[in-house]
Amino acid sequence: MRNASRRSLLAAGASGIGAALAGCTGSGSSNGPTVGILEDRSGNFQLNGTSKWQATRLAIEEINEDGGILGEEIQIEDPDPQSDNERYQELTEQMILEHEVDALWAGYSSATREAIRPIINDYDQLYFYTTQYEGGVCDNTIFPVGATARQQLGVVTPYMAEEYGEDIYIIAADYNFGQLSGDWVNVIAQENDYNIVGEEYIPLNETDFSSVINRIQSEDPDFIMSMLVGANHENFYDQRDANDMLIPIGTSTTMAQGHEHIRYEPDALTDVYAGVSYMEELGDERGEGFVEDFYDRWPDANYLNQEAQNNYFSVYMWRDAVEEAGTFDQEEVISVLEEGMEVAAPSGNIELDGATHHMTHKMRVAHADENHDISFDGEQFIEPTFLREEVEGGEGCDLREESKQTQYEPGDVYDV
Repeated sequence: MRNASRRSLLAAGASGIGAALAGCTGSGSSNGPTVGILEDRSGNFQLNGTSKWQATRLAIEEINEDGGILGEEIQIEDPDPQSDNERYQELTEQMILEHEVDALWAGYSSATREAIRPIINDYDQLYFYTTQYEGGVCDNTIFPVGATARQQLGVVTPYMAEEYGEDIYIIAADYNFGQLSGDWVNVIAQENDYNIVGEEYIPLNETDFSSVINRIQSEDPDFIMSMLVGANHENFYDQRDANDMLIPIGTSTTMAQGHEHIRYEPDALTDVYAGVSYMEELGDERGEGFVEDFYDRWPDANYLNQEAQNNYFSVYMWRDAVEEAGTFDQEEVISVLEEGMEVAAPSGNIELDGATHHMTHKMRVAHADENHDISFDGEQFIEPTFLREEVEGGEGCDLREESKQTQYEPGDVYDV
């Protein structure tokens, strides 16, 4: 059994975690059910991670105020990983071996997820990865509940082509998320006979986009598809504005995560269109005041981003699964989750697909005008079709039937 295995490894494993983590005690204890929250509150991804951490704590605190889960108060362990993947690896082992967490929420970037995934796999840890991401992870105990590239780019790319034309220039972060997202734009272009007129992958430490902007302007595409990420890449938007580059931009990463439409002066984000499952401007479709509750708890918060909403609803989804299972045992909780669940999220009623561990999301296209006011269009439900229908020759990923620890890529199915 998973928990027996974890206990048997505790004494040997905890001693090897490292003295550097001795002071990272979080705010929980070992006296009851415990969750781990590893979200960046400093470093390159703090702008995105802080909101995720805040929303996760808000959900746990609300649940505790309502009597906890199975009559028990949930403890929290939440040291700051500082956007450092080596530290993430050390803290993940600490969460599992020392604190024996019943569930873990961790990480903004796909690089972080892949850094800790072998540890998650070694210990069969129930893990919720909540960032919108490139898609394709089919893994026994991992629930990637954020919107995938197939969902986000699948709503915004056709919208842009219909509005502006079919010539696309791709710019994306030069790591697995950006590269695979670029592949997805290519897949969508092939499916719809769009034209890719340029394609660039930018290192995460790059801050000077002058040469990129020059190359884009020379190609004169109908629109740009941008999958840039992190604080350094945000410089693209100011530099775009300074160069009077009016080419509209479709994106899966801007506004819903880093709230650039609020942080940057108009008109830097004019005609940026994002494929989103949630932004705080949407409010709470349940009518329960999610945004107000968030700011009541965190009055100095910067923004309630898309990923934070994913953290929030997935905590409640975990609670419901624990209560249905009647136990915190992770194998039994996963079995309940794999039956599929309907979730009343602030973004609207959505559904967990038990076979793939992904969500059917209610997607929209968010548009920033010249004043950075946000409007929404193109609302539609998009299922996790890549894993459900396209991989394995159409058989799909079904974790209820076969244990897997893999990530499928567009190139496994399409010629990209």
